[in-house]
Amino acid sequence: MGGTAGEDLEGKTVVFGITGGIAAYKAPLLVRGLKKIGLDVHAVLTEAAHHFVTPMVLQTLTGRPVHTEMFPGPSHQAYDIDHIALADRADLFLVAPATANFIAKLAQGIADDLLSCTVLATGAPVLICPSMNVNMLQNRATQENLDRVRARGIHVLDPVSGELACGWEGSGRLPEPERIVAEVKMLLSEHDLAGINILITSGPTCEDIDPVRFITNRSTGKMGAALVEAACIRGARVKVVSGPVMTGYAPWATILDVRSAQDMLSSVKENLPETDVLIMAAAVADYTPHTYSKSKIKKGEKTAHIELTSTPDILATIRTLKESKIFVGFAAETENLKSYAQDKMVRKGLDMIVANRVGETSTGFASDTNSGVILSPEGVIYDFEHMEKDVLAHKILDLVKERL
Repeated sequence: MGGTAGEDLEGKTVVFGITGGIAAYKAPLLVRGLKKIGLDVHAVLTEAAHHFVTPMVLQTLTGRPVHTEMFPGPSHQAYDIDHIALADRADLFLVAPATANFIAKLAQGIADDLLSCTVLATGAPVLICPSMNVNMLQNRATQENLDRVRARGIHVLDPVSGELACGWEGSGRLPEPERIVAEVKMLLSEHDLAGINILITSGPTCEDIDPVRFITNRSTGKMGAALVEAACIRGARVKVVSGPVMTGYAPWATILDVRSAQDMLSSVKENLPETDVLIMAAAVADYTPHTYSKSKIKKGEKTAHIELTSTPDILATIRTLKESKIFVGFAAETENLKSYAQDKMVRKGLDMIVANRVGETSTGFASDTNSGVILSPEGVIYDFEHMEKDVLAHKILDLVKERL
């Protein structure tokens, strides 16, 4: 991975503790997610965890021996004291799932097996992911134990609600592996944008014709979502003004849902005063119906005519409010990429513009990659070809950081 400030996880070590809850079956998926972002994973199983996931599976996926015993026997190298060696090696200590029993031991400082000893010995950040029956979770003892570990600086990723393995409905489910991996990235990343307020627009806008039909575009919000996650992981305070999308956003951001271009303009203007950086990644509709029909327009003639008027130009409208803020624009073009983007940047007083080449199925809207250039008033500052949107997001933020 490597190359930008937001992609420095390659080679960092996560010690991954797995306790004896049914959610341990998700451990292999979590290992794969951690490995995918470049982390070196060392698994530690409690005795009870063996009932839900095998050491062989974890050893295969991590490429490392799995640690299971406090006293592994005479064949083990005497100088390698497991709980100390693992504790010292960790850049982050993750326990998922964390059972009520393990949380109780952690709260009281009990060290009676390899996992509890290792957690007690580490100086690395610790993240636990509680998972259990809703009544066990809500029990006063468990809640007091969670309060105690939080007070000690241990990070707790709260369980989610849903159908539990026991048949109950309620809170207690282990978050999905993707959510846990995102939290790990947040804790391990350099927070080089801490204290910076970033406002990001994302997705398309929808211009309603009648209660059934509307005008929109092919934007899915993937680039916006990548920018939101990257900015959050790097410590920024992030708000996202989002048109209608199916894409989810990082849980740390404040989501401001809008529909039309006018809605987006109003939301941007409202939130601009406390903003340090504005990134206009949304694909805002250029036109809106002149008149909205309150009832569905019935099919009649073979051709229909809808009068359109221009939508408000958000960047042009707020240009006078820029002051010392950094404005980053986006352009989607099928031709004359650099010249069209250069013209837009000058007209709208931008500090930087990301010009994306669209019209190909393999890049741009709805894909996982973008191709194009990034321009500043000084000229082209970065070329990219079929670059993953999450990688491009960090590159954009690197360039923003240089201008702060």
